[in-house]
Amino acid sequence: MRLTCPDIARACDLAWPFHDLLQQRRGHQLLTRICEAERDAPAPILSFAQGLCLDLDAVTAGLSLPWSSGIVEGHVNRIKTIKRAMYGRASFRLLRTRILPRS
Repeated sequence: MRLTCPDIARACDLAWPFHDLLQQRRGHQLLTRICEAERDAPAPILSFAQGLCLDLDAVTAGLSLPWSSGIVEGHVNRIKTIKRAMYGRASFRLLRTRILPRS
């Protein structure tokens, strides 16, 4: 596939360094990778890189610092799913009973 479509090959070549940034927590290299992507990237990768620039400080911190809100976001997602499933069918008391035992 890479040989028949140069855009896919270039997108793969640009995506792997972003993957390494995420896995190795190398936020200090982010701006270099974004500049590299802006030079000659296919449209989806270019759009991704430009989106990162909108809040560069937060993205850099997320790639550099050891703290994460992932667990909290998981709980929020679980609660919203339960709430949507019960919408219009039950009281707040039942919702509270379903949420608290798992917390």
